[in-house]
Amino acid sequence: MNAGMTSSHPTDIAQNLAEIESRISAAMKEAGRTDKTLLTAVSKMQGEENLRAALAAGIRIFGENRVQEAKAKWPALREEFPDIELRLIGPLQSNKAGEAVALFDVIETIDRPKIAKAIAAECKKLGRTPRLLVQINTGGEAQKAGVSPQEADNFIKFARNETRLDIEGLMCIPPADEPPAPHFALLAKIASRNGLCALSMGMSGDYETAVALGATNVRVGTALFGRRD
Repeated sequence: MNAGMTSSHPTDIAQNLAEIESRISAAMKEAGRTDKTLLTAVSKMQGEENLRAALAAGIRIFGENRVQEAKAKWPALREEFPDIELRLIGPLQSNKAGEAVALFDVIETIDRPKIAKAIAAECKKLGRTPRLLVQINTGGEAQKAGVSPQEADNFIKFARNETRLDIEGLMCIPPADEPPAPHFALLAKIASRNGLCALSMGMSGDYETAVALGATNVRVGTALFGRRD
C-alpha cells in the first residue's frame, strides 16, 4: 500500500497520525499479529511547532539522526513531557558516545566494535544504559552504515560477550531502489536466530510491509510531518 504524503502544517499531524495508526492496525490484522508495533516519529529537522503538535496528538517516541540536533531540541521539552522516549536512529561517532548515552533512551545504530566499546565504557561511567540495537546493512551498500548480514552473528556475539552490552534487537534501512520485503525478512531471520525481540524497520513508504514482517517499531517522518520544503 502507499503510505501517502501529506503537508507539514501542524494542524495536519493528528490527522496524519490517525491515518498511519489505522494502516498499522490493518497491516497487523492482515498478518495475524496480536502483539504491537510502535510508531517512532522521525523528528530530524522539525521545529518546535511541529514537535508540540506531535506531542499534543499523543506521540511520545521520537527518532533523531544527530546527537547535537537532539541536544538542542529535546531537554526543555522533556521537562514538560517526562514520558518522551528518544531514539538515536542515525550513525554515531565514538566521540559522541557519552552524549548519546546521556541523552537517548534507545540507540539503534551500533555497527562496529569501536562504537560498542565506546558505548559500554560510557554506560559504566555514567551509570546509565540505553536500550541497544545493532544496525544491519542488509543491502551491503558501501555508503550506508551497518554490519553486513554475513558478519551480524559474530558482531552480536562480540557485543554481548566482549563488551557486555545487552543487545535488544536490530535495525535496517533497505536500499531505496529495491523491494523492502526481502530486507525486512532477512533482518527478522537474523534477529530470530540470535534470540532478539526488537525489530526497527520500515519508514514512510514501506512501514506497512515492515509491520507485516514483524516490525516492533516503524520510523515514520514524511507521512507524519509532511515533506520539508
